[in-house]
Amino acid sequence: MPEGDTIYRAARALQKAIGGKVVTGFETGLAKLARVDDDASLAGRTVEKVESRGKWLLIYFSGDLILVTHMLMSGSWHLYRPGERWRMGRNRMRVVIRAGDGNGDWEAVAFNVPIAEFHTTRSLERSSQVPKLGPDILADEFTVAGGVDRLAAYGREHPDAEIGVVLLNQRVLAGLGNVYKSELAFAAGVNPFRKMRTITTKEMMALVEFAQRYMKANVVDGKDEGIVTYAGNRRTTHAMNREERLWVYRRQGQECRRCGAVVMMRKQGEQARSTYWCPQCQPWVEDAAD
Repeated sequence: MPEGDTIYRAARALQKAIGGKVVTGFETGLAKLARVDDDASLAGRTVEKVESRGKWLLIYFSGDLILVTHMLMSGSWHLYRPGERWRMGRNRMRVVIRAGDGNGDWEAVAFNVPIAEFHTTRSLERSSQVPKLGPDILADEFTVAGGVDRLAAYGREHPDAEIGVVLLNQRVLAGLGNVYKSELAFAAGVNPFRKMRTITTKEMMALVEFAQRYMKANVVDGKDEGIVTYAGNRRTTHAMNREERLWVYRRQGQECRRCGAVVMMRKQGEQARSTYWCPQCQPWVEDAAD
């Protein structure tokens, strides 16, 4: 499923392929995007840059036009050479950006993207969720200390919030999804259902350090210029075996890789997201208010 690392990799590949190139064609199955293209054609504009912010991907075109997309659970960006067969059906296409500079043309295709909007710089600041994001864990300027400060500040305002829910809050830290939530809580030895008032500064530091370490390890630059979406080989362990790449995520009922206890799963938060943990490696800590 797309998390911050997936979007980072997609943005990097799109930047490499179409960044700095002139748009030669635009196609969309979304009426609101088509209307913008009808009024102010994308053809002839330059792709100034492509970047990720947490789970959002932004494509900047000359003339102050920004395409903002969010993948949610099933969206993906692909890259193809002109005439190359798409790996998904046309009925799943939402956006096609054709761009070239005479030295190689590309088709950037968004499939199953549930959120796609055009913005100007001003409208992005006013009406989008993007400016309200917390610090992006994969950003060059991100620091562990800054991430800990965000967690601590949120914890002071919401002492009863469960840490597993907080880690998914993009306004606290941007980029983490359900896989990383379970994995880094396990690595830090923190029970994901504990309230923020019980989380120590040392534990917050461990959570943020693992978040940055795991996400950076999963965006190591590769050489493949084909499909840019993540292939699903996200890894948090050191094991090379595909079946052993994660500590607890989707391992309910199996033995913990560290202690042998049975990995558990429970739905968590208003969105009832699946949370996996080892009850022995991530012990419950009593709250004085319990």
